[in-house]
Amino acid sequence: MERVRVVLQAADPVSQAGLASLLQAGAEVTLLRAGDRAGARAFVFSCDRLTTEAIAALRQSAAETGLPVVLVISEMSEAELLTAVECRVVSILHRSAVTAERLVRSVVAAANGGGIMPPNLVGELLKHIERLQREVLAPNGLNASGLTTREIDVLRLMADGLDTNEIAGQLCYSERTVKNVIHGLTQRLKLRNRSHAVAYALRAGMI
Repeated sequence: MERVRVVLQAADPVSQAGLASLLQAGAEVTLLRAGDRAGARAFVFSCDRLTTEAIAALRQSAAETGLPVVLVISEMSEAELLTAVECRVVSILHRSAVTAERLVRSVVAAANGGGIMPPNLVGELLKHIERLQREVLAPNGLNASGLTTREIDVLRLMADGLDTNEIAGQLCYSERTVKNVIHGLTQRLKLRNRSHAVAYALRAGMI
């Protein structure tokens, strides 16, 4: 199995050395030298709290590399969770609970598109998503996919192979309305045609 190349940045030399030792003990990962991010698939970042400086460093990494982040932290409030997620944090480990096995498992999960978080933070994240759906998206006729109910209905019928006239009949819309819906979503999502729109929606789990 190919080893996961990982970048490490800690707020202090002691933490840097300790986490480096834990990562190097894992057969599944390769720790890159400081400043070398070539081929990296994950970023381990360690700090005591999500200070302004820590957030700035995470935002810079997200902008420059887009690497998923494993955050090792001493203390973190539930209110700081969304900020962490915005900075590409996909796994959170409390410093006192870090072991070589947990750290390596989190890095591998992050590199493969997954993530590991404490149960209380997962629950808080789900609450935030529910609140976003209720207070922001739903009042504007949207859902978490960014599509309106009308767009989703049209996409589902397109995926079933119906043409414009048949979709209009099923949804009691005019053909012009159906064409406008399709044009709007393909332009907004920068999709080439109807087939591309259906394929995109299926891959993204929108329909």
